[in-house]
Amino acid sequence: MNKPVRTAVIPAAGLGTRFLPATRVIPKEMLALVDKPILQYGVEEAVASGIEHIILVTSRGKSSMEDHFDVAFELDATLERRGKRDLLAISRSVSSLARISSVRQKEPLGLGHAVLCARELVGDEPFAVILPDDVIDAQVPCLKQMIDVFAQCGGSVMATQTVDGPAISAYGVLAGSPDPADPRIYNCTGMVEKPTLADAPSNQAIIGRYVLTPRIFDLLESTQAGAGGEIQLTDGIKALLEEEKVFGYTFEGKRFDAGDKFGMLQATIEFALKRDDLGPKLRAYLKSLPL
Repeated sequence: MNKPVRTAVIPAAGLGTRFLPATRVIPKEMLALVDKPILQYGVEEAVASGIEHIILVTSRGKSSMEDHFDVAFELDATLERRGKRDLLAISRSVSSLARISSVRQKEPLGLGHAVLCARELVGDEPFAVILPDDVIDAQVPCLKQMIDVFAQCGGSVMATQTVDGPAISAYGVLAGSPDPADPRIYNCTGMVEKPTLADAPSNQAIIGRYVLTPRIFDLLESTQAGAGGEIQLTDGIKALLEEEKVFGYTFEGKRFDAGDKFGMLQATIEFALKRDDLGPKLRAYLKSLPL
């Protein structure tokens, strides 16, 4: 029987160059999607999925991510003194959201290396990986769906989405076949990174959620650096496939690529439209535009 998945690793050490010039001083993960940092959506998903401990993999100049989830004594005291109870509740809810640790990735050596940096804090148990750029709106949290599949199938799980046409070449793509009992579960036999449409082994594109067994750490440690001198997580998972079962899972929900300017705009509009305080005004405004 698998151990429970209690820990999530959130790699957040990248430079965020697609959002320059804002990211010269603000970590990309701290850019606001409506009124919450992108990073907070990933943390909230982890907590809603039953995760008890979150590990942020950071780099120099990103201490604001840790500060965001810490107690803000001066702010809270000021809000309390001024009787701003609603705002005080929001501030305190962030600092009490989760048990958070952090570890530094001192060199930009790839996603696989970032995950490997969390090894000592994770220990010898299965864990989740959440890429905060992928913001997922789902009735049942995407990670919770995947943890349930992990418990059911007994192997590592990668989140996938169906991508038809030439856009598939922007993703890592699964090879394998759907499970006869549940077509959302994909029995993985391999992966191809950014194939052409003609060479794509399926239409199942890997996106930024993983549930992995601790064996991945040993395999990442022996994984050779690939293109750009980086250690790729997918190379470690390919090695894992030779020893253990690995599954893809087509999650229920909608994914936004908040690491891309247009994806961030899409997410901002759609999340705002769902809010009672913003939706009606934004909807009326959008209808008034000469589109």
